[in-house]
Amino acid sequence: MNPDSTATIFLPPQGSTVSGQVDTIFNFVFIASIVFFLIVVSVAVFFVIRYRKRAGMAVAEAPSHNLKLEILWTVIPTILVFIPFFLGFRTFIKMHIVPKDALQVKVTSQKWFWTFDYTVEGVNSLNELVVPVGKPVQLTMSSKDVIHSFYVPGFRIKMDVLPNRYTVTWFEATRRGEFELFCAEYCGTGHSEMIGKVRAVSEREFKDWIGAGSAVEEGLSLVELGAKLYTAKACITCHSIDGAPGIAPSFKGRFGIQIQLEGGKQTISDENYLRESILKPMAKIAYGFQPVMPAYQGILKDREIDALVEYIKSLQK
Repeated sequence: MNPDSTATIFLPPQGSTVSGQVDTIFNFVFIASIVFFLIVVSVAVFFVIRYRKRAGMAVAEAPSHNLKLEILWTVIPTILVFIPFFLGFRTFIKMHIVPKDALQVKVTSQKWFWTFDYTVEGVNSLNELVVPVGKPVQLTMSSKDVIHSFYVPGFRIKMDVLPNRYTVTWFEATRRGEFELFCAEYCGTGHSEMIGKVRAVSEREFKDWIGAGSAVEEGLSLVELGAKLYTAKACITCHSIDGAPGIAPSFKGRFGIQIQLEGGKQTISDENYLRESILKPMAKIAYGFQPVMPAYQGILKDREIDALVEYIKSLQK
């Protein structure tokens, strides 16, 4: 089936095993709503015209009840309500019972990016979830700060991600491709930029990606690796590299200068300051900026931290 043939004016092409069931419910409710809206409006307009008050016409006494009509308008809506109920209940159960052989991924959300840890494979990524086609994937999710919401329209899945507790959802991709990932819960000034993607690949491609996960840094200088991490680790969301101000200070010209901190103190932006700002961003907050940067403690390896520091230093030139 051509993926484009499953798209509608309201919904993107289907990409998971549950997409078709969700679309069936959506289409039934949508079409039924339009049909009954047209029936009610048409009958109302007909009655207004047909039974309008005319000159010299006596007002007839309204009937107290009509048993057949009352049964009709009770039975039909009841049947219509139970159809989406049973369809929805079946889909709800399927969406909340995770298959035993599912790939395990720990999802961590924070302002304003997603971290994916493959618990068995030992690989992690930011803002890109790579999964094999035809393999169930269980997402165990939690938030480090506020409420976020994991939403992949192509898979028809959405689940709130909460601080101090876990929520679970799962999906199984049915075709290869890239699917947009959004945060569907307003979480602050960078909410609209909290965008990721789910990349569904073949089983062989997935194994190759997992195998290459630990070798990503090989063959790159620290500055080159830092340039890649600037985008891959979502630094680009808040920090520019051209001197333009944003949510956070620009990286350009930031190293080796004396900077003003909140509270009236000053410090030199050296290697130690940059490292501390990456791991413990609340320790020393730059004057004029909000304390919104997430901590990368436990997310970045030592060499990745070194690479980002060297990359920032390189932007001084």
